[in-house]
Amino acid sequence: MEYAIICLTAFGASLLTFFSGFGLGTILTPVMIVFFPVQEAIALTGMVHLLNNIFKLALVGKQTDKHIAIKFGCTAIIGSFFGAYLLIYLSQNLFHYEYQCMGKTMEVTFIKLLVAAMMILFALFEIIPSLKALQFNSKYLSIGGFISGFFGGLSGNQGALRSAFLLRYGLTKEVYIATGVVIACLIDVTRLSIYFAGSNSYDYWENDTLLLLAVLSAFAGAYLGNKLLKKITLNFIQTLASIMIISLAILLALGVI
Repeated sequence: MEYAIICLTAFGASLLTFFSGFGLGTILTPVMIVFFPVQEAIALTGMVHLLNNIFKLALVGKQTDKHIAIKFGCTAIIGSFFGAYLLIYLSQNLFHYEYQCMGKTMEVTFIKLLVAAMMILFALFEIIPSLKALQFNSKYLSIGGFISGFFGGLSGNQGALRSAFLLRYGLTKEVYIATGVVIACLIDVTRLSIYFAGSNSYDYWENDTLLLLAVLSAFAGAYLGNKLLKKITLNFIQTLASIMIISLAILLALGVI
């Protein structure tokens, strides 16, 4: 059952990335957290995210604005390094609390609370008009890269902040998507290297079948999304997905998942 849920989520999320503000990680991460510990869920999602973005590069990579990709991407790499390192650190110590509810033991940790807060924050970016339309001056592009990379490394959520900076440039949809994909790849490679180096207690490749199926599902979603690139943003689906993400975040913060 978990294979079907994760693969369907990967397909749908990858499809939406081509014509909505959502990123694959924003939707897939909370679903992964239902089945895996937080740090492992973020890392597994990161693998799917990276491979899917490499596939998307083959589809739209020629449209990339190289100047923006380099200026934003260089600082994004640095931010991703610090964010991923912080995730490893927070996963190993600090706050831990357990309580009983309906005969079950609920476990609340600092990293669960932090990731839940990030999930809610970035979901709100997709449904609150003032946040959704947020744009920063182009002179802050390098700072934006660091911030986007940092939160990408810490929680896997990077798309909303990246959009807030890149939208300022008035790029066409094709160039905007291609440039974002290049930047996302840089962030993913950096954070995954830190996750692997800092987590000796977990073998990510023991879920190789699940990863393969999820990646193939994401590829199928990306391919179909590219075909539907000219379609209008699906606001209803964005809102519904945001509500689901916030609901999962609350359950995570309460220790239910």
